[in-house]
Amino acid sequence: MSVKKLPCNASELEAIAKEFGTPFHIYSEKAIRENARKLHQAFSWAPAFREHYAIKALPNPYILKIMQEEGCGADCSSLPELILADKVGMKGEEICFTSNDTPIAEFAAAKELGAVLNLDDITHIDFIDKQIGLPELISFRYNPGPLREGGNAIIGNPEEAKYGLTHSQVFEAIEICLARGVKRFGMHTMIVSNELNVEFLIGTATMMFKLAVEIKNKTGVELEFVNLGGGIGIPYKPEEKDVDLFTFGKGVKAEYEKIMVPAGLDKVRICLESGRMMTGPYGWLVAKAIHTKSIYKNYIGLDACMAHLMRPALYGSYHHITVLGKEDKPLDHIYDVAGSLCENNDKFAVDRALPEINIGDTVVIHDTGAHGHAMGFNYNGKLRCQELLLRENGKVELIRRAETLDDLFATLDFSNL
Repeated sequence: MSVKKLPCNASELEAIAKEFGTPFHIYSEKAIRENARKLHQAFSWAPAFREHYAIKALPNPYILKIMQEEGCGADCSSLPELILADKVGMKGEEICFTSNDTPIAEFAAAKELGAVLNLDDITHIDFIDKQIGLPELISFRYNPGPLREGGNAIIGNPEEAKYGLTHSQVFEAIEICLARGVKRFGMHTMIVSNELNVEFLIGTATMMFKLAVEIKNKTGVELEFVNLGGGIGIPYKPEEKDVDLFTFGKGVKAEYEKIMVPAGLDKVRICLESGRMMTGPYGWLVAKAIHTKSIYKNYIGLDACMAHLMRPALYGSYHHITVLGKEDKPLDHIYDVAGSLCENNDKFAVDRALPEINIGDTVVIHDTGAHGHAMGFNYNGKLRCQELLLRENGKVELIRRAETLDDLFATLDFSNL
């Protein structure tokens, strides 16, 4: 079971809503820092362990600065994400650039920063070499296909996912790079997303460690790092249990000592690129109920919509909902909690048992600290909302203002109409 906490007490959150207006995402600095420290402690045994925070989860420089201060690097997949990492002081190989279908300008920017180029396809070797030259260090993303079960609606089954190199391509790619002067190598994988089964996560480490040994035996290359990817899940539902990071770390250590150490690979760095697990539980979307509707079903309309949180509409994902001031009221009403977009899937909850909700009630949607604001868009001309940071000292800081109509129309020229 997981306890669904608020960032502060209900009266304080109501005061924040009154001061800043709704909707907004709010993040807890204290909880994010404590969680980052817990992860580093769980992997303190690992040689030069590094967490590359997945910027895509929450691309706000104030959050990234917290990560940088807690010893994290960055996982980037686009030029803007590279710029964000650089802006907050992440440097060189602290940045891992993992993208797919990538323009050469983005590879060039990553190379200029000294970031690790983690290639998604064997053809990218020629693509990079002919235009900007290969760096000294190259990493490859491994897709085990039928050799490993996994995947879900978010990331896809390995055989159907568009990502990575096949098993045989890994060895071919390394030989090509060796012949072209590449001297240092790493390996990466990412085959699960939001996985709560710690044994499956440990199994990914087993797979990658065996691959590292096979690479050494077949090519003579000793990898500098093995990046186990992200995919550590969070308990969106109250009845779910979070992943015990110390159990995970202990399990990976056992596999490392069983597979890597006897092969003489006891100095290989272990990397992760968690995003959701690092910040997901420590963000909340706060909105107001502005309409009620009763037809064939009962609806609550919020001043937020899927422009502010897309996951329920896109994946059918569950996000827990708290109605401030009614935490102890009976869940005796069944609602669809909806936004205002002209799409019927613009719903935060479907047939959800909740206390009676009245117009003006403050509604808190939990676990929006990853892939929440980041996935926002402007369909129907909706504007993305503000982001707030609850500092450790209790003060609230505006870390991204809400979009305005001027922002929305900034790329248009009305003068020739």
